Amino acid sequence: MTTAPAIDLAHISALYRTHRDDLARVRAQTRTHPAPHLNDIEAEITYLLLRAHTPAHTVQIGTGHGHATTWILSALHDNGTGHLHSFDTRDHTPPTVPTHLADQRWTLIRGDIRTHTHHLPPHIDHLLMDTAHEPWLTRWTLRELLPTLPAHTPVNVHGVFPRAHTPPFTPGALVLTWLTNHTTGFFTASAARAPHTHRALLDLKTELGLADPLHPGHRNPTIYFRLPPRPHRPAPHTNTHASA
Repeated sequence: MTTAPAIDLAHISALYRTHRDDLARVRAQTRTHPAPHLNDIEAEITYLLLRAHTPAHTVQIGTGHGHATTWILSALHDNGTGHLHSFDTRDHTPPTVPTHLADQRWTLIRGDIRTHTHHLPPHIDHLLMDTAHEPWLTRWTLRELLPTLPAHTPVNVHGVFPRAHTPPFTPGALVLTWLTNHTTGFFTASAARAPHTHRALLDLKTELGLADPLHPGHRNPTIYFRLPPRPHRPAPHTNTHASA
């Protein structure tokens, strides 16, 4: 069985090099995309992880104004396979997502995912959470959805590290507590939390000719991790010495 590569600086750097030309093209296509709510590096890392993983079914919780959705769909388009299932209670996204990316590749479910689980795909290969302002939704996702996914499933969580430390009781803090409780690490390129990683990626982007900023944001607060193996549950004990 092939071991999934760790999501770390070495892996991300290799993906930048592998997909450099495609990434440059997507960057050019998204330069004028309205309402950018995803910073350059985290948008690019999201694209690169999806290219590497080639998921059949990607689930996005929270679409914002469609910037992240466009990057996700660009990766699926370039993979030539995969479908995105997005859940949001708002209706901001469709006008901003290019039709050629959305057609036959994207399903948007308008409503609370907690009451629309029947719209989830039969299996989830990559999960993206943008629930920064909704602790109740983060709690539900951690408690009800994550335990149903296979080990090593890639997960992105937006908005965790806009600053070096995440305030308590926020959605980001809930996710970090869950990771600690499951002895699972994470990767971030947050300029506030991981300045050396952030600088290393900026230097790499300069080397590859990808340094021209698309959008003014530079915080890159998303974290990336793989789900841990499920805990082993021993089989029920059978008393083989019982009398007949």
